Amino acid sequence: MSTLPRALTLPPGATVNPAAARRAARRRSRRETATAWGFISPAVVVILGLSIVPVVWSLLLSFRADDLVTPGRWVGLDNYRALAQDPNFRTAVGNTLVYTALYVPLSLVGGLVLALALNRRIRFIGLYRTLVFVPFVVSATAQGVLFSFILDPEFGVANALLHQLGVSSQGFLTDPDQAIYLLVLVSLWSGVGFCVVVYLAALQDVPPELVESARIDGAGRWRVLRHITLPTLAPVTVFLLLWQLIMALQVFDLIYVTTKGGPLGSTAVVVYFVWQQAFQMFTAGYGAAAAYVLAVALLAAGGALRLARRRQGRTEGAVR
Repeated sequence: MSTLPRALTLPPGATVNPAAARRAARRRSRRETATAWGFISPAVVVILGLSIVPVVWSLLLSFRADDLVTPGRWVGLDNYRALAQDPNFRTAVGNTLVYTALYVPLSLVGGLVLALALNRRIRFIGLYRTLVFVPFVVSATAQGVLFSFILDPEFGVANALLHQLGVSSQGFLTDPDQAIYLLVLVSLWSGVGFCVVVYLAALQDVPPELVESARIDGAGRWRVLRHITLPTLAPVTVFLLLWQLIMALQVFDLIYVTTKGGPLGSTAVVVYFVWQQAFQMFTAGYGAAAAYVLAVALLAAGGALRLARRRQGRTEGAVR
């Protein structure tokens, strides 16, 4: 005897009421919607509370003269007009641009060179890759403390080594002419490791048959790199360019731990300027305006890279 369940069927002569069926479907849909919202509502509350609401609130704050303690007042675009005339803000923007212009290309080039060097089967290759990546795991605060000791002008290891080589002592982070460049080097010590890992992963997607065919045709390493490897790595390079650009424009913790914007404002960057205005000078509205200038710069940089990548894709498609 079969144990399979029988299909549910209507009794003979029974008819289905379309209106009742629609009501039942609506009730079922409402129950499913309520259940779905019950599951996702905690995440929605977190997203609203930690991202969307602060963004809108800080935007409104940028149009106010507010110290977050006493009642503020609406000033419209006055904060932004003051920023355009503030020499300290112009100095912070200039330092940020110098830092970004040095850090971003050097980290990409250094990461690519090291990735190409480590993309081979040699002894202890896993150890070498780990040693390159470990600095990236170290927090910027720990890096700042470490290099503050190393580059201390009186008791640091760096000046001790220079003394052994017969070179006069350097001011390092206390020298306005050296500080920003040394901070770039400290950032590269950790930032290159991230680029190496991403490039190493991307190098696995380079078609080996194309490389082998090029070598059979007599192409050297430079031509293989130029015509096969680099075009394959182009999407990853765009991603790294945007990522490193965002990281460079938002640098703060390393500056705070090492120089606090000094000496003589030579390492003050935009994010440090925002923090200083909001939490030292208690001009939160002015600091929020500076933060939104930085946000617009980040959006413009991301949009420009996206547009350039889209145009490059159209050009490659037209050539093909």
